[in-house]
Amino acid sequence: MSIFGRAATAGKGAVSGPVPVKKPIYRHLYFWVLIGIALGIIVGLAFPQQAAGMRWLADLFIALVKVVIAPTIFCTVAVGIAGMGNLAKAGGLAMRTMVYFTVTTVIALALGLITVNIMQPGVGLNMSFDEADAAETIAKVEATEGGIAGFLRAIVPDSFMSAFVDGQLLQVLLLAILVACALTMLGKRGEPAIRALDTMSHIMFGVIKIVMYTAPIGAFGGMAFTIGEHGSKVLGSLAYFMLSFYITCVIFIVVVLGVISRMAGFSLFKVIRLIRDELLIVLGTSSSESVLPRMMVKMEASGVKKSTVGLTIPTGYSFNLDGTAIYMAMGAIFIAQATGSDVSIWTQIGLLLFMVISSNGAAGVSGAGLVTLAASLAAFGDVIPLAGIALIVGIDRFMSEARALTNLTGNAVGTLVMGRWTGTLDRERLREVLDRPNTIDMDALMKYDGEDADKERQEGGTEAAGETEAAPAAVAANGSAAPASSDGDADPDEDRSPVGSRN
Repeated sequence: MSIFGRAATAGKGAVSGPVPVKKPIYRHLYFWVLIGIALGIIVGLAFPQQAAGMRWLADLFIALVKVVIAPTIFCTVAVGIAGMGNLAKAGGLAMRTMVYFTVTTVIALALGLITVNIMQPGVGLNMSFDEADAAETIAKVEATEGGIAGFLRAIVPDSFMSAFVDGQLLQVLLLAILVACALTMLGKRGEPAIRALDTMSHIMFGVIKIVMYTAPIGAFGGMAFTIGEHGSKVLGSLAYFMLSFYITCVIFIVVVLGVISRMAGFSLFKVIRLIRDELLIVLGTSSSESVLPRMMVKMEASGVKKSTVGLTIPTGYSFNLDGTAIYMAMGAIFIAQATGSDVSIWTQIGLLLFMVISSNGAAGVSGAGLVTLAASLAAFGDVIPLAGIALIVGIDRFMSEARALTNLTGNAVGTLVMGRWTGTLDRERLREVLDRPNTIDMDALMKYDGEDADKERQEGGTEAAGETEAAPAAVAANGSAAPASSDGDADPDEDRSPVGSRN
């Protein structure tokens, strides 16, 4: 028997819709994001001074997305857990999720320590640094309560609304879990509130759909700023450290996540192809938060039950930051090597254990990894100088892109693995989506017809089924909505039902 448990029953009751028509490439989001990235590189190289002032375009796009991040997470997590109708079942899912995230984080940290000790990018550099370059980062660390107590204290908001105002994902997650538990205990009296939260989540998805039209502009601004501000500075002594970090991230994705994916019964490279739009947006903006709502919708469309997605994705954005873990481990030892500090193997193990905790809760916004690294160094200040963080401040923007890409890939794989492990993954649907990823119509998935959704709940117990463009969703054999609409790039000769509705 597989260690991941049984798979959910495939949607055998799916009804085939009309033959999908191939979309022109210019109608795909990834095409325009690629155009934005390419133009950003050109502008950054040709007009570096002007390009250095274009960061506000990326920051504006990220800010627009962050406006709906907190309410989206709150609604989806609350609906997902309450929709299970069983707190013990929800607790079991949460426990398995945390076990998986902890294991992958430890592996990422260990891989980072091993790689940086083998490649030794900082040995012999004897670099000097200006402490003023790290003044802002150090100030943020000093203003934050450290240790386990500080971490636990940061989870609890000062008030119910402050978590949303401050955009603290861990605090929002805690409130969502508490509300979900309360709704579950209310039984039928809580159903109207669950439906209201479900409707609100779809409103937030609609806002995200509108905001995504500006993603190419955000990618252009972010890439132009990165190249214009730092393009000429990365060719010096720090280039080898950056290369070491990139290599480690690739090893983690291809080897570690590849093995995990194979054990769970799907192809890693097909998953990467499935989330290519989101990866390109992250590449341009250096923020994995910019695609959080899209990832939730896409994972549902891939066959993972909504309750699993609603808990796993938001939790993964706080506890499954594999790229950040690699960055922290390598950054700390690189600073020690560059400053001539001797760090024993036992100290490195202690640093790893500390970072298992400190890496949790790091935000997906560009720059958060640098602050988290500084916080970890502060705990080992007698061995590694905290001011040494100034050595990598200048290249953090380049590092944040690799961090965010690794984090996003890890969360996509983690969600599918948790669906497989808990038996909430429709493997037949996942296989079809991975083979033909363009059959997922994100525009259709982010639409919502309340009457249709209520009707489908009554008929088959479906969870938040969205309106489809080609045909109403059929009820699968397991009681979930089967895919039934499309505008994707499928081969007209293939007689399969496209994915155009939410699970």
